[in-house]
Amino acid sequence: MEESTIWWLLAGGLVVAELLTGTFYLLMLAVGVGAAGIAAHLGASTTVQILTAALVGGGSVVGWHLLRRKRPGDPSARADRSVNLDVGETVMIESWNADGTSSVKYRGANWVAIHRQGVQPSTGPHRVAELVGNRLLVDPL
Repeated sequence: MEESTIWWLLAGGLVVAELLTGTFYLLMLAVGVGAAGIAAHLGASTTVQILTAALVGGGSVVGWHLLRRKRPGDPSARADRSVNLDVGETVMIESWNADGTSSVKYRGANWVAIHRQGVQPSTGPHRVAELVGNRLLVDPL
C-alpha cells in the first residue's frame, strides 16, 4: 500500500473521530495528516512526511487555540436572550435612588433596576442587558 494512502486513511479516521466527539482540534490534526498525504504524493521521504504532519497539524492546533483565546467568550446565561427572555426588553426609568437602584414596573410587577459600573445613571428608556439575581441590569438607549 502506498504511503499516501495510509496518510489519507489516517486523515479520514481523524475526521470520523472529530464528528463523533465534536472536538475541533481533531479536525486540525486531520489537516496536518492530509498535508503529509500531499507530501507523500510529491515523493517526500517518510521523515519529511512525519515532520509535515507534525508541523502543519500542531501549528493548526496552536493557531486555533490562540485565535479562540483572543475572541470574547459566549455571553453568560444571565445576558443570553435565548436563555432569558427579559434580555433586550425596554423599561422606563423615572428616577434613580442614591444607592444606584431604581424601582421599575415591568411585566406587571415591581423590579429593582441597577446600572453598570462607571455609567452615569440617567432617566428615560433603558434596555435590559442582563439579570443579576432578581435585579435588572439596564443600559440607557
